[in-house]
Amino acid sequence: MVKNTLIITEKPAAAAKIASALSNATDQKITNKDKVSYYVFQKGNKNYFVGCAVGHLYGIQQNEARGPFPNFDVSWKPAFTKKRSAFTKKYLTVLKKLAKDSDEFIVATDFDTEGEVIGWNVLRFLCKKKDAKRMKFSTLTKDELENSFNNLLPTLNWGAAFAGETRHYIDWYYGINLSRGLMKAISSLGRFKLMSIGRVQGPALNILVSREKEIASFNPVPFWQIFLQIKDIKGQKLEVKHPKDIFDEKQLLRFKFLKGKKGMAVTKVKEEKIMPPTPFDLTTLQTESYKHFGFTPSRTLQIAQHLYLSGVISYPRTSSQKYPAAIGYGKILKMLKKYTTQVKYAVNKIPTEGKKEDPAHPAIYPTGEQKKLGEVEKKLYDLIVKRFISCFANAAIVDSKNVKVEVGGLNFTANGKKIKEKNWLTVYPRKLEERAIPTINGEVDITEIRTEEKQTSPPKRYSAASLVKELEKKNLGTKATRASIVETLSSRDYVRGKALEVTQLGLKLEDTLKKHSPIILDEDLTGKMTKELEKIESSSENLEDKEKKILDRAKKDVIKISKEVGANLKEIGEALIEGTDKVIEQQTEENTFNYKCPNCKKGDLQIRYGRKFRRYFVACNNYPECKTTFSLPPTNSVKPTRDKEGNHEICEECGFPKVAIFKRGKAPWRLCFNPKCPSNEEAEKKKAEFKERLAKGELKVVGGKVVEVEAKKKVTKKKKKKAVRKKATKKKTKKSE
Repeated sequence: MVKNTLIITEKPAAAAKIASALSNATDQKITNKDKVSYYVFQKGNKNYFVGCAVGHLYGIQQNEARGPFPNFDVSWKPAFTKKRSAFTKKYLTVLKKLAKDSDEFIVATDFDTEGEVIGWNVLRFLCKKKDAKRMKFSTLTKDELENSFNNLLPTLNWGAAFAGETRHYIDWYYGINLSRGLMKAISSLGRFKLMSIGRVQGPALNILVSREKEIASFNPVPFWQIFLQIKDIKGQKLEVKHPKDIFDEKQLLRFKFLKGKKGMAVTKVKEEKIMPPTPFDLTTLQTESYKHFGFTPSRTLQIAQHLYLSGVISYPRTSSQKYPAAIGYGKILKMLKKYTTQVKYAVNKIPTEGKKEDPAHPAIYPTGEQKKLGEVEKKLYDLIVKRFISCFANAAIVDSKNVKVEVGGLNFTANGKKIKEKNWLTVYPRKLEERAIPTINGEVDITEIRTEEKQTSPPKRYSAASLVKELEKKNLGTKATRASIVETLSSRDYVRGKALEVTQLGLKLEDTLKKHSPIILDEDLTGKMTKELEKIESSSENLEDKEKKILDRAKKDVIKISKEVGANLKEIGEALIEGTDKVIEQQTEENTFNYKCPNCKKGDLQIRYGRKFRRYFVACNNYPECKTTFSLPPTNSVKPTRDKEGNHEICEECGFPKVAIFKRGKAPWRLCFNPKCPSNEEAEKKKAEFKERLAKGELKVVGGKVVEVEAKKKVTKKKKKKAVRKKATKKKTKKSE
């Protein structure tokens, strides 16, 4: 009897890649009426089905609609019961049908804690099986997938499965219960505001608030820097600097009389090596991507995930900074020759490596396979390729020159740098500025003295990338969740801007939590919990007992916090409402133009968001007396544009204010929203032409894209008769046969 085996994957793209690789491209794609596809192929004496789970088909949900507070009566349930995950039902239905027709099961989800939980849930709740064989791979290349299939692990990675499940329960216990506590405090005063806090969100907010307080309390201190202009016997000139900043103004007197004196100069040249960078782990990739392209950590992860599913890079959610020999350096570099000539700089057989390791996946590397990529994807892919090649390149050789001048018992220096051999610097985009200075030895004249007065600067605010790096340093969150934590803080109005400035709501939230329930902000508590989860992941014994122990402790903490919140509902609610009102006031002020409504001449124009149609628009703030509105293109966010002085930018054509339209992965689009503006006339013509062609049926929208409708050819009576005779002839021929 022929056996059927179901291979459970995580994403549709992964399912297609796996089916093609294992079947040698002989697989059959089957798509049902709901447009969900699965794949079928035969290998040996077995039939194989490849289906996908599109991420989590099951999620932690409470068992009763209205449970107690805090609530721990939760369990795994199908995700489609939640409105935002309704689309998962059709994928679950297909997998259920395939499971019913299968005798054996192979889990081929991403090899990490989340992937393990996804595979385990499908296996136990849908397939009704306790265990299955496991494919382990880091790229979706044919060779690696075949190797993974030929060397199946006998069981699931149970440590990762239990660690992932435990994390889901803990996140629900903390996140849902504590967020409900905050919203309960606000609703007790008759207001509503969507709030959230959690075991990582709390410490992350605390880190940002601590920095904000440092900036607010910072008092600049004046200091001075001393420079001398020197000249040697050959007439060579150079400016040298005193190595220490002067904070006591009285000490400036020591330098006052140096002009006109003689000094002695000594030049030393030292050859230095600048080693190539270490391989990319996810955090380093996110940091470098932000530095070079301005991509947020979540955007970088999204692009990297797309590149992985396209088969051009390895699995991105990794903390490793090492390339194991098993990935086949030589083969990859050879394949990359088609992509870039810079491969010639990869002259070493062994790459540089960092300290961090990840037992599940190696550092991020290009597979060598080539695919057509979009502009944004190509930028990140190019960075990954360059990083990979540079790890095999020679160290850069630099001559560092130091001129030291001693005069009147005081020392001054100047430093120069000259690159002798660029090597890896030719490949990877790192700035290393050269500075040419003369070689000066012997007696010199002090021809000029210059003093610069400066002030100490406050610490910088965190960016999204530097906060992710800080969370990793403190062992808060996971490599996969840190980016989303930053996004959540922003979406809840706790922080704002690229340089993460804490809003009044964020400050009020942190202050009230510190006062009434500081444990929510305790990074040590979360750090210890993360370490315990890591211990589960790396173990294989007593996993259920270890999970129960952590969850019991989490319940005690949440009960304690809930009591503290409940005892101070009014005070917490008042503080959060005050912070919310200040944020709304600030946002309204920032989104209001210094421009009177062209119709009523009384109100000012301002950017608003229509919840009904989920669109931004510009309207008069003299509503409801004035109902003037201006439409804006669909966008993620929109802001007034400002010049360098901070004033609103004005359209040169019509004098209206301009706005900046922000879309993910694209540069801001600056435009005038006045439909009668000469700059928009061409756009308005095209819009009218589009509507007209749409009404005539010359265009139609298919799957969100506009396509041309082919004109139907006119059929003459003569052609119709000919077609009828041809059809009748075919029928007669068939009968005679």
